[in-house]
Amino acid sequence: MAVRLSPTMTVMQNTALKAGRRLLRDFNEVELLQVSIKGPGDFVSQADLKAEATIKEELSRVRPGYAFLMEESGKSGAENWDWRWIVDPLDGTSNFLHGVPQWAISIALEKRISSTQTELVSGLVYNPVANEMFWAEKGIGAFLNERRLRVSNRRNMIEALFATGIPFATTPAEYRKPFMDILTTLMPNVAGIRRFGSAALDLAWTAAGRFDGFWEYNLKPWDCAAGILLVREAGGYTTTIAGEDKMSMESALHIVAANPHLHALLLSTIKKSTSSY
Repeated sequence: MAVRLSPTMTVMQNTALKAGRRLLRDFNEVELLQVSIKGPGDFVSQADLKAEATIKEELSRVRPGYAFLMEESGKSGAENWDWRWIVDPLDGTSNFLHGVPQWAISIALEKRISSTQTELVSGLVYNPVANEMFWAEKGIGAFLNERRLRVSNRRNMIEALFATGIPFATTPAEYRKPFMDILTTLMPNVAGIRRFGSAALDLAWTAAGRFDGFWEYNLKPWDCAAGILLVREAGGYTTTIAGEDKMSMESALHIVAANPHLHALLLSTIKKSTSSY
């Protein structure tokens, strides 16, 4: 039986599909892209900017009055918004520009529930190359296309496969040494650690049980908002590295996500490895 989409999720998926078609065309002609460099390892392409414009235009047309938090254009809309879209039009830009098919569109919807509190209510991560639409709505569950998702059921660290984001040229120096200490502790005790270059997809794959967990420092809200909801709705835990469930979408985030059996173990390992910092 086909899964019935809510009106909001229908809008989100249609928007992602439209932007995805354009990105896929550019990806197939990646050598022709005009690329400007914002900084070492931090690229923005014309495809990225066009995708963001498409997403903003489509969402604004169907949901006028909603605010935006977007990777390239930043914040827009009323400051006292009730609803806000959080958008990364192309997560995994470096992969995209090198012809690596591991990149995605990430769209999340945030609702204000009080003067000081908000919640993520809808999220999707779409990989156009694989035609995989990961999506979730609060209280409804997480899905891959029409299949319900559950996080993995592995209980032993030695069997676990984790994902992370390795520091690169623009990573602040204070995160490099702690990261190496975490790797030194984890690597002898797990099945493997992967760095695929898209936090949004890493979280989506954690929700799908392909990874048993994920951690990364200094993520922007648009990198992880949709993925946070995906993992939670798939039965997993997503917290800050301090172990807090509540996360502000107004600043950088240090994320730990995993299935219920391994989250505490992964979090504990990270805390011990960084306790001296």
